[in-house]
Amino acid sequence: MNGSGKSSNQFTIRVYGILQDKSKSIMVADAFQHGMLFTKFPGGGLEFGEGTKDCLIREWGEELGQQIKIAEHLYTTDFFQISAFNQKQQVISIYYRVVPLDEPKIKISDIPFDFTKKEGAESFRWISLTEFHEKAFTFPIDKIVARKIREQL
Repeated sequence: MNGSGKSSNQFTIRVYGILQDKSKSIMVADAFQHGMLFTKFPGGGLEFGEGTKDCLIREWGEELGQQIKIAEHLYTTDFFQISAFNQKQQVISIYYRVVPLDEPKIKISDIPFDFTKKEGAESFRWISLTEFHEKAFTFPIDKIVARKIREQL
């Protein structure tokens, strides 16, 4: 508890999209934040006043310049997960399958971490089914989702 009698611990809600192309390759995001390189699914943080689907549509548009439609809910975190970036935050992640309504407005790379290593850098790439597995991802919740996707293929 802090001095006001309220808990100083917080939640962060993250919303991510799973996009497969016609060859079943899956879109991932490589990033550099907080001095750390990581691979995750595209998406980001829920803002106050936003629904989870609206959040993902906004994040996808900001990051990829692409309009999407939410196809179906895939997974919501059902265990305690501390944030990798803030030890006072619990992460709740929600994953949806998405369908593109147009083409991305940014370059989609074939190379992992295809950017200059500076804070906030991000790039996107396709991972083929042969390379798609939980070890391709950095964070525990993404690893679980990757495993679930593999089981469904």
